[in-house]
Amino acid sequence: MTNPLLDFSGLPCFTDIKNEHITPAIEKLLGDSRKVISTTKCSVDTPTWQNFVQPMENINEYLARSWGQISHLNAVMNSPELRETYNANLPKITQFYAELSQDQQLFEKFTKLRNSSEFDDLSTARKKIIENELRNFRLGGAELPTDKKARFLKIQEELSALSSKFSDNLLDATNKFSLLIDNIEELAGIPEDVLQTAKQVAEKDDKSGWKFTLQMPSYLPVMQYADNRALREKMYHAYAIRASELDRSVSTADETNELDNMPLINKILALRKEEAEMLGFNCYAEVSLATKMATKPHQVLDFLNDIATKARPHAEHDLQELAQFAASKLDLNKLESWDLTYASEKLREDRYAFSDQEVKQYFPETKVLPGMFKLVENLYQIKITQAKESRNIQCWHTDVKFFDIQNSEGKLIGQFYLDLYARETKRGGAWMDDAITRRRIENSQSDDNGIQTPVAYLNCNFSAPVNINGKIRPALFTHNEVNVLFHEFGHGLHHLLTQVEDLGVSGINGVEWDAVELPSQFMENFCWEWEVLTNMTQHIDSGASLPRNLFDKMLAAKNFQSGLQMLRQIEFSLFDMHLHFDFDPKGSQTVLQQLDAIRKKVAVIKPPEYSRFPNSFAHIFAGGYAAGYYSYKWAEVLSADAYSMFEESDSDSVINQEAGTCFRNEILAVGGSRPALESFVAFRGREPKIDALLRHNGIAST
Repeated sequence: MTNPLLDFSGLPCFTDIKNEHITPAIEKLLGDSRKVISTTKCSVDTPTWQNFVQPMENINEYLARSWGQISHLNAVMNSPELRETYNANLPKITQFYAELSQDQQLFEKFTKLRNSSEFDDLSTARKKIIENELRNFRLGGAELPTDKKARFLKIQEELSALSSKFSDNLLDATNKFSLLIDNIEELAGIPEDVLQTAKQVAEKDDKSGWKFTLQMPSYLPVMQYADNRALREKMYHAYAIRASELDRSVSTADETNELDNMPLINKILALRKEEAEMLGFNCYAEVSLATKMATKPHQVLDFLNDIATKARPHAEHDLQELAQFAASKLDLNKLESWDLTYASEKLREDRYAFSDQEVKQYFPETKVLPGMFKLVENLYQIKITQAKESRNIQCWHTDVKFFDIQNSEGKLIGQFYLDLYARETKRGGAWMDDAITRRRIENSQSDDNGIQTPVAYLNCNFSAPVNINGKIRPALFTHNEVNVLFHEFGHGLHHLLTQVEDLGVSGINGVEWDAVELPSQFMENFCWEWEVLTNMTQHIDSGASLPRNLFDKMLAAKNFQSGLQMLRQIEFSLFDMHLHFDFDPKGSQTVLQQLDAIRKKVAVIKPPEYSRFPNSFAHIFAGGYAAGYYSYKWAEVLSADAYSMFEESDSDSVINQEAGTCFRNEILAVGGSRPALESFVAFRGREPKIDALLRHNGIAST
């Protein structure tokens, strides 16, 4: 039987993949790649795209696709066996790519191609790929002396292993905590559907009562609705100390907590600083920014501090207002961290006469998905349909759905998997990843002119459908979760609607990291449009659409506590940037002290001393956002300004096909084939302005 991880004839064969397939597949693909690369670099004297770049791109794609399937399964169907095999093969993958980026012969051949007349005749996309390759060689240590390359390679291997361990620790620590409540009176205020799910979770463990976990669909409703302050505090404490030395759900007072992420954080920061210095940079932030729109750490810090200055008065007002309300209406004279979400929800209900729970009843999955699809179909002239069961698409879990995207002529142009619900085997958060990337395959005999159809993974962690008295009730989404879904679908469309035919800059490939959030954050804006929501809401019981008066309340509350929310993101971004800019991993200041110093400057809310936020900050220690977390705000400037073009159109509708076509052609279709700023200017007709971001957040009006 063919190893399913070596079958690239179509979609991944997830149900056929077994643990024992992984190591043989990776070893064969690594061997094949090394052989082709060795032959290519030694046999080619005059490098061209066809004889030099293309052969290596072809073989390396197989390795990337196979390892991508393994990494995906490790993230969504984690098990001790899979984790062990994944971590055993991770160093091999890391070593291969690190060796590739240090290969002096390849670097010289790419340089020769860049300086040849052949380069002048290449397409814009292929020129960009070669320029990116040369940059990546320099960042990968190709110019280091031979005696330093071995150490640089070792650093890459260690960083890769540490990031994987960080993610594993966080998942394990999150899953190890649970709280079983057997007295319903202790659960006053928590919505019935949340209680129903908690009861079913307990029943799976043959327990009576209600079981709560630190997974977001279970944790957040407790913090938001539970009248029981002691329960909120207990849940908050467990969440705040995850994967830290304080987490006694995984250790005792006499033991070292093997899931403590702080030792990993210290090692990661030290290794990143060493890597930067070896490459001739002053700090790791400069290494990170070499592939982004921003160019210097101070440029980013100035940007963040400017927004913080504008947002702080609003945040102080938000907090003062919340404290006054909590004292007068909730008898909470001292507002603690475990009270904030609860009191905020009560204040919103009091001021705007609605709750998240009320809104949630209008957003069943069965209505939200078709509504979201209808929006993008109208914007971009495409058609989205769910694959029929008769096609036997292999998925990794029974909850996963699969969809096709066709253009206006009915031709298949993209496909995606949708995995919406939380489970213990799945890492937290929401994300998009690529399964297959669009490209032209030379000498292809297929009917699609050799174009490879792009495929994406879209992953969220929402509550699953619930069995109520033998009847399955569809999953219900909060409006915030609808925003998250739109966000990830925006990433997916960036990958799926590309028209680039070269792998290195197709879809999200080659897009500057601080611009990659533009299409995702752009999509979120539509979640606040009446004409969009009318097509994606239906009360779970009555069947009625979202009432206009409730929508108006939601809109009025849109910027509720926006100052606090914005300042919180700035706090995280500054923490990330300073850690990788002017923090000394070997100095006297600890990571927690660095965070505390930043909070003293910009934050208006200070969590308890036991909080160990860095230990769960996977974005920067396990997710590729190191010295790049600011990109959420940076890209929000781009996305808000881009969306303002739809708001300013002459049409009465924001679902403007002319603007949508322009956005698709100038942003989504071009991928990373040109600098992101050029793409933005081509769409907007000018460089971005911050005005729309401030206006959308109620910080300023224009």
